[in-house]
Amino acid sequence: MSERVPLDFDPPVRQLRALLLGVTDDDLTAPTPCDGWSVGDLLDHLMTVTGAYVRAARKQPDPDAPTQPSAAHLPAQWRSRLPVLLEELATAWKDPAAWVGTALSGGVTTAAPAVAAAAMNELTTHGWDLARATGQDFAADPRSLEALVGFLDPDRPVVTPPTTDLEDEPTLLAKVVELTGRDPHWHPGNRHHGGRTTRDAA
Repeated sequence: MSERVPLDFDPPVRQLRALLLGVTDDDLTAPTPCDGWSVGDLLDHLMTVTGAYVRAARKQPDPDAPTQPSAAHLPAQWRSRLPVLLEELATAWKDPAAWVGTALSGGVTTAAPAVAAAAMNELTTHGWDLARATGQDFAADPRSLEALVGFLDPDRPVVTPPTTDLEDEPTLLAKVVELTGRDPHWHPGNRHHGGRTTRDAA
């Protein structure tokens, strides 16, 4: 039996891959809960950070300096490339070795579990962003959400172990959304509420 790791990336990856199928070309210019970002900007950011977190899990150097997300940088093949990158991320963090020691992400060396939690935050919160911006439903794994509350709340451990009595998914999701500085009721018509904070997914 393979060794279990603290976080399972399969649920957020499945959710994001499903959401990508619902993104139309017209959606690329639509606003998102990330203030000042269009859907195209958000997808470009997801391409960049997903690759970075794959390399972090594999203990590989990260040659890409952080850049401002822009739809202008989004590759024409994003519909085929991003799902593959997401699967690579989920697979890479299944390796127990990925969780040992430190990992390099965004030019910063951090404890590997904290980097994994940041990756989970990116996939989950930006999945919610994408769903809201494109009018799609969003569902998240409650255990992933509970771990994110622990990551985003400075008074709790970075990665909290799963508990047997979980809050319901809508309550946990709203809590995560609020902890990242977002309005849980955001939609394109009230885009002025789409602020971000220093603890938001970057």
